[in-house]
Amino acid sequence: MLKIWGRNNSVNVQKVLWACAEMDLPYERIDAGGEFGEVNTQQYRALNPNGLVPTVEDNGFVLWESNAIVRYLSAKHSAGRLWPENLNVRAEADKWMDWHNSTVWPALRPLFWGLIRTPMDQRDEKMLEASRAGTAEILSYLDDHLKNHAYVAGDSLTMGDIPVGCGVWRWFALKIERPALPNLQRWFDLLRQRPAYQRTVMLPLT
Repeated sequence: MLKIWGRNNSVNVQKVLWACAEMDLPYERIDAGGEFGEVNTQQYRALNPNGLVPTVEDNGFVLWESNAIVRYLSAKHSAGRLWPENLNVRAEADKWMDWHNSTVWPALRPLFWGLIRTPMDQRDEKMLEASRAGTAEILSYLDDHLKNHAYVAGDSLTMGDIPVGCGVWRWFALKIERPALPNLQRWFDLLRQRPAYQRTVMLPLT
């Protein structure tokens, strides 16, 4: 059985859990990271020298980096669905996956961390506002793209939606002022109707 190391409130772990849930793929999850520790043990570092989560083991094959894991599992278990067989569609999905890691999360993370994991008396309000405004601008790019797409890579859910969908849950769950982004909202509404998304991503922010 697939083993997944990582706490279920991690945005990166949630990518893998959501993908597994969409595929009805059974797994054993082992708490690691954050309050659970484990990631600095010799045993864990032998699996993942970065000491980060998630890490997976699939019949002896060990893999880390959340997007790589989602791609691997989608290709293995969901070809033609989460893993698009059309090369152009697959490249589109890849693009939005990488865009989340390179652009969305670096912009959003300071806001999330500042509001959820930083005591109120230690918050940097100027930084929080810069993160909020910057994230809003970045998400407007996706909003514009979604004018003509139901999901990020076309008419159906693919692996491309998974990283961005995990980040966007945090954007909508935070108690902040958000600009009207109607296409992003419509896409998010589609995601939150999915039982797999509800079970694995729509958890209280901690």
